[in-house]
Amino acid sequence: MEDPRLALGEALAAAADTLRHHRDLGLTEIACQMTSSRDPGAELAAQERALQGCPRCKLSKSRSTVVFGSGNPRARFVVIGEGPGEEEDKQGKPFVGRAGQLLTKMLASVKFDRERDCYICNVVKCRPERNRNPEPDEVAACNPFLLAQLDTIQPAVILAMGNFAAQTMLGTKDGITKLRGRAYSYRDSVLVPTFHPAFLLRNPGDQYKRMAWDDLKLARREWERLTSG
Repeated sequence: MEDPRLALGEALAAAADTLRHHRDLGLTEIACQMTSSRDPGAELAAQERALQGCPRCKLSKSRSTVVFGSGNPRARFVVIGEGPGEEEDKQGKPFVGRAGQLLTKMLASVKFDRERDCYICNVVKCRPERNRNPEPDEVAACNPFLLAQLDTIQPAVILAMGNFAAQTMLGTKDGITKLRGRAYSYRDSVLVPTFHPAFLLRNPGDQYKRMAWDDLKLARREWERLTSG
């Protein structure tokens, strides 16, 4: 039989970790409700409010808007890109402009409605100047917010778009061509890497389209497997 003192100690340690995590997010108050129901939308809204005016890295000096995320907070399918571009920075939403339009079509090709079935966000929430890749300290500064989003949504499947998102989340230097085509375990989810829509726009050949189509079908199959029943 488990020692109750040990069980209590583990529970208190877990609670302390959770409180430190919320402190790092900038939250100073946690509402306590005598209910088992969760409201992911409210949780994400609180996280987004906490992120406004974030000064945690130098991207705060080049951004116009913090681009937190968009879509269905109860979706079991999350799309993660690299970071906001110029249009995203202007509109405050991830994946807009031509790349966003292509992403919408890609998701629809496997029967995912962008707003109804998905939640979309980025590794970093602020636009890097000249659309460069985010630097390690910038990724580290934003990582607690990304993890909080994923903890709130609890996705079954994550679609990692492009080299940077896939490499960052999987902790590897392998390129997207090597990483794509298979599913990976990522925390409590399955992660499927594929090409970024911007890459597909720059490389419109059938070869990359076919590979992206295969990745999308794989992500759909994994989602159906994990959410059925």
